Amino acid sequence: MTVNISRRIALRRAASVAAGVAVGSQALSLPAHAAGRDPEPEKIREAVRQAQERNKRVLTGIPSKNGWEMEKVADDRGNIHTRPVPGTVLDIRVRLGDVEAVLVHVIRRFHYEVDALRKGDVVGWRTPGSVRKGLAESNQASGTAVQIRPGFYPFGARGGFHPLEELVIRDILAECEGVVRWGGDDRRPDESLFSIDVPPADARLARLAEKIRSWDYIPGQGAGTPVDPSQPQRRKAAKRLAARQS
Repeated sequence: MTVNISRRIALRRAASVAAGVAVGSQALSLPAHAAGRDPEPEKIREAVRQAQERNKRVLTGIPSKNGWEMEKVADDRGNIHTRPVPGTVLDIRVRLGDVEAVLVHVIRRFHYEVDALRKGDVVGWRTPGSVRKGLAESNQASGTAVQIRPGFYPFGARGGFHPLEELVIRDILAECEGVVRWGGDDRRPDESLFSIDVPPADARLARLAEKIRSWDYIPGQGAGTPVDPSQPQRRKAAKRLAARQS
């Protein structure tokens, strides 16, 4: 009798040990992410592959004249997208973020103070193959420049604006604190072109963009607010900047 009980106990113990070994083996074979650790290597590799494919499709590795990287496509998971210009019927393809804030401000002031713009009057991003790499127009391929009515102000020609219109343009540039350059000041002029004139990560661009955004919350500030560009202080600032950028 004692022998039979001992055998049953021994068998039960053996079964328990075997079950424990099986559970332990399964735990060791579980993927790492099941314990809240890193994702599976396959998922990491797939994310890297998708990022590489995106970069290959979008990026060129070539800077435009102002140092920003030109991109092959717009509205396709890159940095350049079609954006509206508030207060107008326009939309433009432009680099998102601070560049967008500044260039949209330039377009709005032109629209309100120089001449009303219609749909199609402003050209933003252009493909890298459609711009001349050594000229300021290459900035369009990086989403950091716009042309306003390029057909009205042909490349290489000066004097397309009346004196009062140019007075406003100079005031816009001064308000942008040198962050924006007018193509009319280039050695080979393009009076339709307005470009970001600082390199990527330049703090001056971020400061200007923040100032422009703040005007949305301050009555009597920003594009559309009447200003007198002939005021002595404004004229002095505009002339000083023109001398520096010309």
